[in-house]
Amino acid sequence: MQIETLPVDTLRPYPRNARTHSHKQIRQIANSIRRFGFCNPVLIDDQRQIIAGHGRVAAAKLLGMEQVPTVRLSHLSDAEKRAYIIADNRLAERAGWDREILAIELQGLIDLDFEVELTGFETAEVDLILEDARETAGTPSGPEDEIPPYAAGPTISRPGDQWELGQHLLLCGDARDAAAYAELLSDAKAEFVFTDPPFNLPIDGHVCGLGRIHHGNFAMGCGEMNQAQFTWFLEMAFKQMAANTTDG
Repeated sequence: MQIETLPVDTLRPYPRNARTHSHKQIRQIANSIRRFGFCNPVLIDDQRQIIAGHGRVAAAKLLGMEQVPTVRLSHLSDAEKRAYIIADNRLAERAGWDREILAIELQGLIDLDFEVELTGFETAEVDLILEDARETAGTPSGPEDEIPPYAAGPTISRPGDQWELGQHLLLCGDARDAAAYAELLSDAKAEFVFTDPPFNLPIDGHVCGLGRIHHGNFAMGCGEMNQAQFTWFLEMAFKQMAANTTDG
């Protein structure tokens, strides 16, 4: 195969390309090219129509690159080109991951202070992969992740209870109740909302830490509501959140 460097503007996308690339993915590809270089040439036909590499070409344009390496696949018939465009994307999806080895490699990159997001895995995904690996190995992440046993007896927290945690306040309240927000915030408004609303599904059996951890069900939102009730439940909560946060 001969690599030929061609102007980006002369490469034509395949008009019936079924593979899509989000703006976020294009930026990720661009970040990879910026760090590693353009290591994977674009596959084209004799008319400079792209067969494989639409995302890489879009990323090159985003980076302001004027030329990219290409390889001509002159031996393919029109039918073979159409099939290869689909196969090149579909066959890659069939590959899997050895989660244990992947976790070791990602942790190794983190230990080397490498920008692990350049692998295409986002920080939250990396955290989950590493956490799953630790749980599978039976080793806790650290003392801060060890869950103390629940004390026997009735729950002592009640609606309206409020705690001072340094500069922070914690209120036990109803997210649908305007009075709870007024008690917690007074005349202030929040700039951020971090929320984990219930999914109206039973907790025990769904949130289980690979089967080793069992949690009790919430007081509400554990599968007891029908669709209309659950929709109303969420609407009331989110209306209060919106009313008690700053614009923007």
